[in-house]
Amino acid sequence: MRSYLAAAGAVATLTLTGGALANPRALPFTYPYETLAKGEAEVEQYADMTIVKETNSATGATPSTALYLLQTEFEYGLLDHLELGLYVQVAPSVSQSFLDPATLDVGNAIKQRLRYRFAEAGEWPIDVSVYGEIVESEKLFEIEAKINLQRRFGNLRLMANLSGEHEFYYNGANDWEINPTLGATYQVLPWLHTGIESWLFAEFPAVRPAPSPLNFNLGPHVYVGPAVMFNWGKLWWSSGAYLRVTDVERPNNPGDLYGRLWVRTVVGLSL
Repeated sequence: MRSYLAAAGAVATLTLTGGALANPRALPFTYPYETLAKGEAEVEQYADMTIVKETNSATGATPSTALYLLQTEFEYGLLDHLELGLYVQVAPSVSQSFLDPATLDVGNAIKQRLRYRFAEAGEWPIDVSVYGEIVESEKLFEIEAKINLQRRFGNLRLMANLSGEHEFYYNGANDWEINPTLGATYQVLPWLHTGIESWLFAEFPAVRPAPSPLNFNLGPHVYVGPAVMFNWGKLWWSSGAYLRVTDVERPNNPGDLYGRLWVRTVVGLSL
């Protein structure tokens, strides 16, 4: 334990005495208004996990299993108000011993996005930045737009993302998605932020008439939970655990991708 604490202290000292600061995410799902300054760079590693049920192809049993989503993002400040983001996303499927092995999100993918912030923090009643992204995955091509809103009240920050996507599947289908977020975070100490966050997912097939009844995975799903961030200057770590507050009485069924619990953790490092 002493060795572990010594190592942790050494990491904290190195990161706090480093040069450029990172652009941390106090809420794991909600993008902040801020962008990196010109010439600054950061790498972020995401990991998502939820518990679902799958059907064993040999026995017919339906055990619970974890689904994961891993994403690495490289961010670079093109200008003081304009930031480039490049992503690689890996969505491992569950064991091949299950029928129709599932993956989260759109599967394995690469993404490219720009984020632009208007004015300096505090100049407008609400700080605003906009975000545009394109995604090329093994299943589809996607266009996403996002508005990031933020207001500070001393150590308290209120944050929201208004986000929508249009997905074009390679099989000819296409749909619309909305996935807004809302949260609050409070700086307890310079290195410790705590908060609460909610996020929603809903998908709308662009066909008429829509399938009836709609597939459970299309939503809408709403999750709410606590979040915490540790900020050591150049290095930060943000995590949240969210409970699904929609369809609370529904048991987990094979094929469902949105379990009762969803966990996301993000680690960022300024380069």
